[in-house]
Amino acid sequence: MRQNPARRAALLDAAIEVLARDGSRGLTFRAVDAAAKVPNGTASNYFANRDDLLTQVGGRVYERLRPDDSTIADVSKGPRDRSKVAALMRDLVERISAFPTGFLALLELRLESTRRPALREVLTRQIREDLDANIDFHLKSGLPGDATGVVLLYLGLNWLILDRLTLPDVNPEAEIPALVDELVERVLGPGLAES
Repeated sequence: MRQNPARRAALLDAAIEVLARDGSRGLTFRAVDAAAKVPNGTASNYFANRDDLLTQVGGRVYERLRPDDSTIADVSKGPRDRSKVAALMRDLVERISAFPTGFLALLELRLESTRRPALREVLTRQIREDLDANIDFHLKSGLPGDATGVVLLYLGLNWLILDRLTLPDVNPEAEIPALVDELVERVLGPGLAES
């Protein structure tokens, strides 16, 4: 297998675009090569097989969706209250929505994982680790709420983002920030003390 990290990343980025556009059935080495604008056979030099490609695409999506250092650093600035959580959740919705093909590719991978146990194992581990890291970050940062609240926000925001990217007329764009704020308020609850 080839080891050029920049070429591998470009091929994975192309695979994300193919998955989002054509679904998992359309993800072939030839389609990835065409999307990456590289000679036919290039992708097969970087990935052992289609399962390897699918697995690595999942990791690449998460690399590209991670918040930047300044977003993480902003958590420690100012009060750590519900309004801070709401701002972070609005940022999350915007960051994921700005990379729609990544979210849609991840949905395709999740569907494909119902037929591929190895992919299911990898995605389960990746998503569980990501969720655990978010819970740990939330709790250590002193933001209001508990682990269950983080999980509820994760579940609620995932569906909001899914609607936004696939059926945008369900909830008009202008309503999304208010919906995120209300979700945070209801999940964290008025009875929880502010930090």
